[in-house]
Amino acid sequence: MAQTAAATAPTANTAPPRVIYNEDVVRLFVIATMVWGIVAFSAGVFIAFQLAYPELNFGWAETNFGRLRPLHTSAAIFGFGGNALLATSLHVVQRTCRARLFGGDEMAMFLFLGYQAFLIMAGLGYVFGITQSREYAEPEWYADIWLAIVWVAYLVVYVGTIMKRREPHIYVANWFFLAFIVTIAMLHIVNNLAVPVSLFGAKSYSLFGGVQDAITQWWYGHNAVGFFLTAGFLGMMYYYIPKRAERPVYSYRLSIIHFWALIFLYIWAGPHHLHYTSLPDWTQTLGMVFSVMLWMPSWGGMINGIMTLSGAWDKLRTDPVLRFLVVSVAFYGMSTFEGPVMSIKPVNALSHYTDWTIGHVHSGALGWVAFVSFGALYFLVPHLWHRQRLYSLKLVSVHFWIATLGIVLYITSMWVSGIMQGLMWRAYDRLGFLQYSFVETVEAMHPFYVIRALGGVFFLLGALIMVYNLARTIRGDIREESTEVAAAPAAAARPAE
Repeated sequence: MAQTAAATAPTANTAPPRVIYNEDVVRLFVIATMVWGIVAFSAGVFIAFQLAYPELNFGWAETNFGRLRPLHTSAAIFGFGGNALLATSLHVVQRTCRARLFGGDEMAMFLFLGYQAFLIMAGLGYVFGITQSREYAEPEWYADIWLAIVWVAYLVVYVGTIMKRREPHIYVANWFFLAFIVTIAMLHIVNNLAVPVSLFGAKSYSLFGGVQDAITQWWYGHNAVGFFLTAGFLGMMYYYIPKRAERPVYSYRLSIIHFWALIFLYIWAGPHHLHYTSLPDWTQTLGMVFSVMLWMPSWGGMINGIMTLSGAWDKLRTDPVLRFLVVSVAFYGMSTFEGPVMSIKPVNALSHYTDWTIGHVHSGALGWVAFVSFGALYFLVPHLWHRQRLYSLKLVSVHFWIATLGIVLYITSMWVSGIMQGLMWRAYDRLGFLQYSFVETVEAMHPFYVIRALGGVFFLLGALIMVYNLARTIRGDIREESTEVAAAPAAAARPAE
């Protein structure tokens, strides 16, 4: 008996048991990312043309700009971005922990169906005018409660998977994903504290009012940017760039410093949205100071991501998927430089309420968030559906250049329009009267609105090319091309130094 036990006991040379990961839910979130992406980009293009040509509102309440703008915003952030984050986080946590998702397949399916149900509830609410009528036009109380339930399930699945991991180290991408999940839960619950008018009615009233409501909303709003649109996608960056480049992270120590500095500083930066308002001056200054300090950890992360390509720069010439990932980090660096500059009070006096802010937001949303998501999708689809490679790498390259052209048109037109707008608002004649009426400023911005809409068309066209390419990849088709780049093989995650 003793000899039999010794013979069957695992030894140092025995390979660890193979983990069968839950890839079904990741596939569903990948498909949802593509669907919501097209919805969000299409809505964005339509409302961009509405600003240039107001007659496109058609006179119907359900199709006017005021209702479609929050639909576009939420479809882009929570539909496209949220599904991309759920897909990648559930993919990354399983592989870096070598553990199947906690809670079983039922919990994972609840997470997918519950999140899609929230998006549909919120979208219908926007179109039919059922919102809290606040700065971000949040969905009403019933949708907020449902999202809180789904988000808690997400946290349980994610933390439970980490707790049962078979790897001694927690890879840095998981720290960023976990910070995103925990902080968004806190922000969502506090910002949406409300009292329903009736149990069966949609209307509710916020617990906050006046300047307290404003600071609560911008504490939520800016940290939604900081943790939903930054920390979560940095988790993407820290996994998919090293995987695609077949290189370890440039500096694991720098990634840890980047993480702790970012999450400590970001939470204080919200007041910079309320310069020259009734918010106490010391609070405005505090937000400005922390915003400027954010430049350092943000650029630390950018440098870490880009320098991961050390020794593999030639891959940028031949691999358009890696090009998406690396250029996204460059946009991240540009946006995180521009943001602190715009938070400085004299600069903000010119930029606030102008299209400059719109250009800044979309340089981050399109260049950073969308591009890193596109790169992750191009990496994931062949892997999840067990295909040899993408249907066409040339189409990936076409997508990259068309989308880049769209972003350039978009953000440069908004930069020029915004600065012109701010200067016209503050222009005085020799008698001390305003030199331009508000209508004159709107008229002057019209050509830039047209350029912005055309930029959106290019970006949408690129996304449609991506969906076609990925659909053909899922089918198993391969396009014959003269130059090919094989998908990067999976490399093991490296523990902390």
